[in-house]
Amino acid sequence: MTQEQTAIRATYFSIVGNALLAALKGLAGFFGNSYALIADAIESTADIFSSILVLFGLKYANRPADQNHPYGHGRVEPLITFVVVGFLITSATIIAYESIQNIQTPHELPKAWTLFVLGGIIIWKEISFQIVLKKSKETNSSSLKADAWHHRSDAITSVTAFGGITIALIFGKGYETADDWAALFASGFILYNSYLIFRPALGEIMDEHVYDDLVEEIRQIALTVDGVLYTEKCFIRKAGLKYHVDLHATVKGDLTVRRGHEIAHQLKNTLRSQLPQLGHVLIHIEPDNM
Repeated sequence: MTQEQTAIRATYFSIVGNALLAALKGLAGFFGNSYALIADAIESTADIFSSILVLFGLKYANRPADQNHPYGHGRVEPLITFVVVGFLITSATIIAYESIQNIQTPHELPKAWTLFVLGGIIIWKEISFQIVLKKSKETNSSSLKADAWHHRSDAITSVTAFGGITIALIFGKGYETADDWAALFASGFILYNSYLIFRPALGEIMDEHVYDDLVEEIRQIALTVDGVLYTEKCFIRKAGLKYHVDLHATVKGDLTVRRGHEIAHQLKNTLRSQLPQLGHVLIHIEPDNM
């Protein structure tokens, strides 16, 4: 299975899971008198649309290079990540506003059975986070990583809801707003996670250098190619699921142009065969000064 197929399957998993959980949370929150659960349902609903956007981004990024996009369409992925962050911020704002409104409005205690619902949700969302995060690392997908953190933020909001409802049930009358305070706290956590998701995607758009491990791996592989003495500059930029590389390789200064050209092609082919995550590889041959 290719990286693209793995990422797309993980996104379908997120969409189906979020749809089921949004319905479950909404019903449990309505009948169980828990706004924290309803807030959770709002976030899960936003997650459905953001996962659909991630799916669109992955499929679009997988389009082959063309005349207008010689490096492919991978840059759409961090752009989709920005939109996903927008969904997170919007859902956090709605949750915070509604929480404040409910804190100021007297209402009944939440039902005890909502704790069992939340317990199952917390376990499932943490499992979902681990699954999708693993797939994001396997595929080098920033938007899939953002989707994974949606699951983690969902698990955290469910934990805060669990704590708020527990406090309300233990202390009884006068503590009815405990789960509303929990939802308000959860909105702050969602905003914090939004920044954590936004920052790497911004670095990707700006070609920020954060690939030291990959650079070292490229240098080591380059030295195994016959004719390469050492490497100099190595620049990497990420677009979608691929890494584009500019590498300066030093060879003996008395080689013919043809031989230097052959070494460059051999180096390029070796790198791409051993590192399938590489996209375009541009090799610049430098003559040794000795």
